[in-house]
Amino acid sequence: MACYVSSNDNRLYAALESSYGTAAAITGANRIPAVEFAPRQFAETRGRRDKTGSRTFAGLPAGVRRRTEFRLSTYLTSWAPQAAQPSEGALFEAAMGGNARVFAGGTVSGSAGSLVTFSAAHGLEAGQAIEIRGEMRFAAAIPSAVSVVVNAPFSFPVSAGDAAGRTVTYGLATELKGLSVYDYWSPAGAVQRLLCGAAMNRAEIRVNDDFHEFSFEGPAKDLLDSVSFEGGQAGLSNYPAEPEAAGFDYSIVPGHLGQVWLGSGPSRFYTLTGARVRLDNGLDLRAREFGSDFAQCIVGGERRVELEFSIFERDDAATKELYQAARQRSPVGAMIQLGQQANQLFGVYMPALVPEVPEFDDRETRLGWKFGGSRAQGSGNDELYVAFG
Repeated sequence: MACYVSSNDNRLYAALESSYGTAAAITGANRIPAVEFAPRQFAETRGRRDKTGSRTFAGLPAGVRRRTEFRLSTYLTSWAPQAAQPSEGALFEAAMGGNARVFAGGTVSGSAGSLVTFSAAHGLEAGQAIEIRGEMRFAAAIPSAVSVVVNAPFSFPVSAGDAAGRTVTYGLATELKGLSVYDYWSPAGAVQRLLCGAAMNRAEIRVNDDFHEFSFEGPAKDLLDSVSFEGGQAGLSNYPAEPEAAGFDYSIVPGHLGQVWLGSGPSRFYTLTGARVRLDNGLDLRAREFGSDFAQCIVGGERRVELEFSIFERDDAATKELYQAARQRSPVGAMIQLGQQANQLFGVYMPALVPEVPEFDDRETRLGWKFGGSRAQGSGNDELYVAFG
């Protein structure tokens, strides 16, 4: 018997729920590369106002409403085998709402600038990602069944015979999805937990840290555990055992590797020093109805997609164009690629980002610009796309 439980001896699994609050079934393929998982549950009723004849708190009745919240952080890891979805995919699908769109890949027959032509019908839709020789781009337009206009040119000549790799793209949707997060510890006798009905209120992607990191937070329907579990909770008759291991890959991607493309051109920026992509769904849970102990569904509010980033100023056309766009509040395209080789790529694409006028930072030997809270816009669930490749 261990004298304590190691905080490193922990495995997390995440899966989308078919019905809100009903625990999703998991396998070893649902394991995620967790950095931090911090759920908490507390009584919403904090006090009572009746006169008890004493200064002593008389306690709360059993069955008061409880509120559940969580924070979860993961790293970007290698995507292998590509036959399945990336382990972090369920997190982004829950945060964004749109179904995963898979591009199986294809063979290039020719290219001209940002136009890429395939040897057969590609089946791509606007916003989907393609990967060629370790670089990721997004489909800005679909001229025909065999051609696609990408959001930015590749940094190398795309030639006939080049292979486009498999990608999975996640887009936005009006309705969001519930997520189940299983929290397993060793030894087996330790308390195991299950977060059901997790709703992704906020998501953040960090660029140029030690490692590429994703973080999520929001409310949830309930937090169950293996000690107090009762049959029927979350649609389960028994508390689920941890699934068999499925060859989990611990290879994480260094945080300084990738590319940034900004502007109406767009142009590649080599001077980025840091960035944060934030998605705020402004959601609440339908949890205030009389006669209900727990939330019934997810209710989304106005969405905010923001990019906060810093660059060093340069006396070149691309940098000055970005400043002018900020002054005029003109939308520009923004794409960030994390990683630099196939099976380790993650892309973020905002077709219409309105940059804020930058703050000049002269505390270092080189003048920096800080673009704070630049907001993406769109015509309907098209302000943000993310993809793995």
